[in-house]
Amino acid sequence: MSTAVYSPAEEAARLAAQGPVRTAEPSRPRRTVLERFPAGAPRGSWPAEEFAQEKRREGLAVDVVMDLKSDSYLVVVAS
Repeated sequence: MSTAVYSPAEEAARLAAQGPVRTAEPSRPRRTVLERFPAGAPRGSWPAEEFAQEKRREGLAVDVVMDLKSDSYLVVVAS
């Protein structure tokens, strides 16, 4: 039984034909937390959303997400 020996060009073509390498976990985009707000704000008050709106007016693409572990809202920007 013989082992095939490929030239560098053949090896590159063989690997390219296999497609992209998949990892076990999908990669997540990195985010930077701009501000934290407690979830217990008074009824009708949305401080995290108001802060996010202000940042959007400044031209930043921000999102408000809930951090369940700390029970707070985070205003985040992709970095």
